[in-house]
Amino acid sequence: MSRIFAATLAFCILAQPLRAEVIKFDIVERVLAFAGRSFGDTGPYERIIARATIALDAADDRNAVIVDLALAPKSPQGRVEAVADVVILRPADPTRGNGTLLLDVPNRGRKLAPQLFDDSTQPGANRAQTPEDAGIGFLHRQGYTMVWVGWQADIPSEPNQLALAAPVLKGVTGPAREEFVFDNTAATSRATVTWPAAEPSNVAVTVRAAWSDARQTPPGLTARFIDAMQLEITRPVGFDAGALYEVTYTARDPAVLGIGFAAVRDVASFLRRNVSAGNPLAAAGRPLVNHAIAFGVSQSGRFLRDFLYLGFNEDTQGRIVFDGLMPHVAGSRRMATNVRFGQPGRNARHPQDPAWQADSFPFTYATLDDPLSGRHDGLLRRCMLTGTCPKVMQSDSEHEWWASKASLLVTDLQGNHIDLPAEVRAYMIVGTPHFAEANEVARTGVPALSLLQNPMHAGPPMRALLTAMNAWIGEGIAPPASRVPMRAHGTLVEAEAAVPTNIPGLPYTAIHTLAWFSDQSVLPPHKIGSYPIFVPRADADGMALAGVRMLPLAVPRASYTAWNPRAAGFGSTALYPLQGAVVPFATTEPERSVAGDPRPSLAKRYRDNDAYIATVRNAAARQVAERLLLQEDAARAIDAAQVGKLAKLPQ
Repeated sequence: MSRIFAATLAFCILAQPLRAEVIKFDIVERVLAFAGRSFGDTGPYERIIARATIALDAADDRNAVIVDLALAPKSPQGRVEAVADVVILRPADPTRGNGTLLLDVPNRGRKLAPQLFDDSTQPGANRAQTPEDAGIGFLHRQGYTMVWVGWQADIPSEPNQLALAAPVLKGVTGPAREEFVFDNTAATSRATVTWPAAEPSNVAVTVRAAWSDARQTPPGLTARFIDAMQLEITRPVGFDAGALYEVTYTARDPAVLGIGFAAVRDVASFLRRNVSAGNPLAAAGRPLVNHAIAFGVSQSGRFLRDFLYLGFNEDTQGRIVFDGLMPHVAGSRRMATNVRFGQPGRNARHPQDPAWQADSFPFTYATLDDPLSGRHDGLLRRCMLTGTCPKVMQSDSEHEWWASKASLLVTDLQGNHIDLPAEVRAYMIVGTPHFAEANEVARTGVPALSLLQNPMHAGPPMRALLTAMNAWIGEGIAPPASRVPMRAHGTLVEAEAAVPTNIPGLPYTAIHTLAWFSDQSVLPPHKIGSYPIFVPRADADGMALAGVRMLPLAVPRASYTAWNPRAAGFGSTALYPLQGAVVPFATTEPERSVAGDPRPSLAKRYRDNDAYIATVRNAAARQVAERLLLQEDAARAIDAAQVGKLAKLPQ
């Protein structure tokens, strides 16, 4: 691979430094990506590695929402500065691109959009070096300009890990709380805390079997800091591998984490609108992109919901930053980032705290009244006041409706049906775990899992939804209607009545994550109340009725669930984090009868393999017509069905 350009020392001082938030854009490396692989009409891509320096005015109302910004060290010009890692993949000939900037918010510094849209591997997604790293090359064939901006200030900048170097408040201390589930029975376990301990000898720990249990400090339970960041917990007898350990301590030296939102805002606005020679997405005094979409998975999907809620889709000159937002697998959650001693990387999972900062009102896009906090708010409220609201297409795996309280997207705080605003769509991808790679198959071998692990990858519907979003913002073509369970349709119900309990090998006990409201200003937090949570209603096969059913579920050979209980000895009253389950159908009717399985056998459903493939073809054609599947994915699915690999079951 030949190097096109390298400028490790060169940088551009941008015009209008007092108005511009990006004051330097240092290009570190510029090379051909994917060893020069060409992608259809778009041709080859180049990769640009850069570092962007932003400068924030703490007095600007658009920045004042950032917690502790006014306390941060300032430059001689009176600005607060931070440096973000930036990676760009753009067509080597930018005139052959589609004019859309797709910013994939990094998840813990990693690139996940290529895994979802291009079926690439995790290492390949971050390298962009070999031809295989581009996977099926969907984004590249479509001509997207892809951008990643480091926003997380509590992780280091490393090769293939994008981060933000943000100011640190040296000497500032305060209370911090962490939760750990070790999934082993070792007598002692080590854990890394988010912030350094100010007083290593002053640490407290409790244990309990489940979140709803009382905190305990039994004999034999101790915690000590080995160093400022490493904690060792000696564990008592009488608790299994899934017990919950809660640690409180005094932390020091917090970074101003909320600057991460401004970094994404300002770098995206610069790349989209700045026409200076220092912008690699501008030429001849004109920008090379016309529209911008922000996409994020899980942690970064929650980032986008907070980005919108806090008003960061308006840049410092009052312009809209992203025309479209696509938070994926975020549920109704946000983040604990714009707080002192925040924990951006923490994702409270069952059975952890269901009421910490990431799980606070507002939960949905419409403006609602919260009877517990007394607040009147919604995710779109601020952008509606400034005229900077994007089109929103939120997509979730079904797992988020069991583990991330996604029902709060479409209910008020009393549990009644609400409609989404006109500029918002929501989609639940039925029978999918939180996130699975394209090459996964159903498997066992995870000791804490009670059932076969669900391998369903959401790439096909996500490619269709991205295509619909680009048409929505670029051509005004409305996307498919929302596809989620709803109270008004009878497809969003109380957990106790949601799933059949008579399917052998699929034990259903209504386990799901609750939604509490608590006072987080005290340690431990004090519970004040709770919100009603509902889950998808299932059919007789145990699969959700409403939502987007990918072809393996539309023409099933097994039941696919988005939940998988923890195994005995691993906290069996809770869900295993991020996973779903799969239970194959009986092959013949006699086999089904012997097992006592109420689900029709494969022989009953499909006369023979030709009939099965014909059914897949018909379902694929219907989904293509509904714009929930692209023709190229329909063809791939039919090919997979013909060789027995569509269902991703063990051979």
